[in-house]
Amino acid sequence: MRHAAIATVLLASAATLGAAPAAPKAPSGAVAAALKDPQRSAANRARDIYRHPAETLAFFGVKPGDTVVEFIPGGGWYTEILAPMVKGKGRYVALVPSNAADRTKTMLAGKQAWFGPTTVATIDPATGASTLPAGSADVVLTFRNVHNLLMNDNPAAAPGTFAAFYAALKPGGVLGVVDHRLPETMDTALEKKSGYIKRSTVVRLAEAAGFKLAGESQVNANPKDTHDHPGGVWTLPPTFALKDVDRAKYAAIGESDRFTLKFVKPK
Repeated sequence: MRHAAIATVLLASAATLGAAPAAPKAPSGAVAAALKDPQRSAANRARDIYRHPAETLAFFGVKPGDTVVEFIPGGGWYTEILAPMVKGKGRYVALVPSNAADRTKTMLAGKQAWFGPTTVATIDPATGASTLPAGSADVVLTFRNVHNLLMNDNPAAAPGTFAAFYAALKPGGVLGVVDHRLPETMDTALEKKSGYIKRSTVVRLAEAAGFKLAGESQVNANPKDTHDHPGGVWTLPPTFALKDVDRAKYAAIGESDRFTLKFVKPK
């Protein structure tokens, strides 16, 4: 009983100090099935250990029946998970600047049998104008894209995009953000060139648009990342911007340290 009492005190103390984070949510069967789909490329599967898709989507609460908007899916790494997951039950929408619409449509059309029906919506980041119907989305997700908005020459790009996210979501809807973490003690000017951004910057942008911070996960954190590489975040895998220079060193670090933030549009 003495040991039990001590354990209770320790647990209570840890909770008070914020040192005992809640256990990560288990991924849904739909997410697990999407991850195991043999149509996913071997290269994409190899990055699961760095991107933690099951835990990340569970944290954001993405469900098969949701209308899910993915901002700038790029080559479709997360699309290969999200679109099949909502196929036949929800809806997948790619949100991209107009100059990327054709490229995104081609990427999606080439996998239509796998992904099912998908939609491409466009956005003007500077104004926040979007072809997304207002209040139509359950979830908006952006993976490693906010840093690009900050590197944009137009300072209105980031605020405009977050305003579009807010308009697109239903009341109670979720905005999930994953990006490369710049420590709060480092120079904010690095956000314009390193690919890393501060957590506080994202929180400021989201709250200015009307969102409330609902939670934070460390599932995509990487304590090996020193955030000060000569080629910015692109020095690390999978890009290896320096090619063979110190490649083993950067491979040992792995992919970047990332924050994972969940915001909610108030009801």
